[in-house]
Parts: sequence; C-alpha cells; structure tokens
Amino acid sequence: MTLLDNVDRNTAAGRAYLDELARSSGLRATVVSLLGGDELAMHPISWLWDGWIAEGRLTILAGSPGTGKTTIALALAATVTIGGRWPDGTRATPGNVCVWSGEDDPSDTLAPRLALSGADLSKVLFVRDVMHLGERRAFDPASDVEPLRLALAERGGCRLLIVDPIVSAVAGDSHKNAETRRGLAPLVDLASNLGCALLGITHLSKGTEHRDPVERVTGSLAFGALARTVLLAAKGKATDDEGPPVRVLMRAKNNLGQDTGGFEYHLEQGEVHGHPGLFASHTVWGDAIEGDARELMAEVEAQPADDEGDEARDWLVAYLADRGGRAPKKEIAAAARAAGFSQRTMDRARARAGITYEVAGYGPDKHSIWQLAHRANHVNRVTNRPNPKNSDAIDNRDANGVNAGFAEGGFCQSRQSRHTTESGTIGDADDDDYIGEVAE
Repeated sequence: MTLLDNVDRNTAAGRAYLDELARSSGLRATVVSLLGGDELAMHPISWLWDGWIAEGRLTILAGSPGTGKTTIALALAATVTIGGRWPDGTRATPGNVCVWSGEDDPSDTLAPRLALSGADLSKVLFVRDVMHLGERRAFDPASDVEPLRLALAERGGCRLLIVDPIVSAVAGDSHKNAETRRGLAPLVDLASNLGCALLGITHLSKGTEHRDPVERVTGSLAFGALARTVLLAAKGKATDDEGPPVRVLMRAKNNLGQDTGGFEYHLEQGEVHGHPGLFASHTVWGDAIEGDARELMAEVEAQPADDEGDEARDWLVAYLADRGGRAPKKEIAAAARAAGFSQRTMDRARARAGITYEVAGYGPDKHSIWQLAHRANHVNRVTNRPNPKNSDAIDNRDANGVNAGFAEGGFCQSRQSRHTTESGTIGDADDDDYIGEVAE
C-alpha cells in the first residue's frame, strides 16, 4: 500500500491534495480524451420497434390515469417475447423482457395481462426484492441498478426493460433537472451496456392541456429531454351515444427518426386461459393515424358540441351513400379535412352512425374500409365464411383464447358481437376491434 492509497478521492480535500501533488510533479491530474471523427466506426441506430423504441436508449411512455399505459407496455413486452408483430405490422426480434413495477403486483395484475396478450411468460423476468447482507428488502431502482445488471447478465440479458414508474429511479427531487438527470443516469447506462430498450412509464401533469406535449410529462423537463423518444397515450371523452372512447398512442418526440403519427388502440377485458375467474385487460391495436402530437392530443381530448357531432355524422353517411355505401378510411379522412372535420370527429361520427369497418391488407398495405350498416350486412352474408388461414385469428386470440399477436395471411372481417371494455361498459366490437395476425 502506498501513501496515495490512503487519500480519499471522493472528498474535495482529497482531490485537491492529489491535484496539487500532480502539479508539483509537472503532471496533469485530469486528462481529456479526444477522438477524431475519422477514427469513429459509424453504425445505424438499433431499434427494438423501428422508429418507435430504440435499443440502448430511454423511451418515455406517458399518459393520464386511465389511458392504459401499463397495459400498452405489457402488450409491447408480449410482442417481444414471442417475436410477434408490432402495430405497424413489422416483426419483432424475440428476446427476454424485464419488468419492475412499484404499483402493480405481478401475480394478480402484470402476469395475467401478459398472458392474455399472448406473452411467452418464460421470457418475462419480474424484479422482486433484493438480498443485502443476509437481509431481504424491496428493490430500489434508484440504488440497485448494478445488482440488477449482474442478475440480468446471469439470465442472458434482455431486449426490453420496463420501469413503472420511472420517477422511482430518482432518489432526490424529480422536479429538479440536475437531480433527475443524475438519478436516471445509472438506468440509462445499464440499458446502453446491455443493449436493451429502456421504457419508463409516467403520468402527465394535470392542467397542462394546452402546453407542448413533451412539457406535459410530469416532473422535471429532464424526463423528456433525456429520453430519445417520448410516447403519449391519450383517451378521448365519450358520451353515451358514441360508444367506447377512442384511444391513441402517439409519438411526441423522437430524436432518432420521425416524430409524428400514432396508432389507435382499445382496451378489452378477457378471461385468462387456464385460470377460470381470472380476468385481465389487454390492448387491441387499431388503425395508424397521422399528425403531430399537439394536434392529435387536442383532437382526442376535445369534447365536441352536439351540433358538430350531428353535422359530422350526417356528412359521413351522405359521403358513403354517394359511393355505394363503402369507402377507404384514408379517402374519407382526406375529404373530411377538406370539409372542415378532424379525424377524431370522423371517428366519433362513425360510432354515432353505427358505421362498421373491415381491415384489409397486410403490413404497410393494411387499411380500413368503412361501410354503412346495410352494406356491411350484405357483405357479411356473402364473405363471412370460415377462412382456413384466419379461422383462429378473431380478436387476436388463438384456439386457447389467448391473444397471440397478429396472424399470417391477412385480416378478418369485423365482428358484430358485443364485448366488455376495461371500464366495464358494453360496446359494439366492430367499433373498436382490430383483427390482426397470430404470431407463429
């Protein structure tokens, strides 16, 4: 042991002593390393979900209470475990998922939701407690990141790490920029070292409806600034005659790619296969939508006046009637914008008018066709026969009643059955069901 080994480098006095010793010896105590641009090995961004969630980076998923943030995160996790399809139809690379939740119990909430979403539970790792010097205590994301890294390395790592809520990683004041950045740094470094995507779940601040969407993320602005991507979940206001509220997952920020657009989604209740009486919620994905987050949030959260709703409904019925009772949604949306109606207003008008839809195509070619009820009844009588390639794809569930993602071979006709939504209300399944592909 040398004299220097007795110097505490973590104290100001210790560092000052070492600096003075270095200067008196003609040495530099601190040296900055520089790297020339021509020495760099450039490489593309590695994505978990292309354009939405990057590997090795922090993604924030924020939303108001009741929007289903955790259910969305678990749907994404399920997709990773089975190598299923993302909402845009692209294929996920399979791998492990690690989940820590300070709010929901894995046994009665998280695992049932994952199972209903079709997850391979053998690839889901729940962070439980910590054994420290022979004593067991709760896991603390603000101080236990290094033990977590070692535990994940022993299990082969993971492709997605979910932290719910992400504010728990900040030991200090989560409303202060410096403390938030300091608190998030270990988790961000962990994700970078493991090459996994870090998905942090949080809330939106109340009373911020007219602010920039990223600034609405609760706590310090550092949450939105440090994250490379910020996703927002929003739920519209529904009246009694409009059916279930429309929900949208959208990009509010993306430093690595496109920062606009989103997907409609709905939450449904179902019984977990093999567990009679155990019910959970799962995410049903709908159509892709266009627009920036401020515009989409304003449309989703707005409550239209009754006369506007009636006008939009009448316009939509007349538009479809003039085209034989059916038309592609994108065509309708373009005509509606020209007539002064937003996409959200059209979605509500469709529900009020009882207009059905069917999903056709696959992947990038997937699209919706809206049709008047009498036209849909005629089409269903002609086309709704069992399809060998899609016979098990109804409601995204397999023959065991498990939601298994998206099925190869196309999309089924919309159903005319009834179902129970997460809030307990009853609505027409054709109002919000997205029938997709069942993963192999």
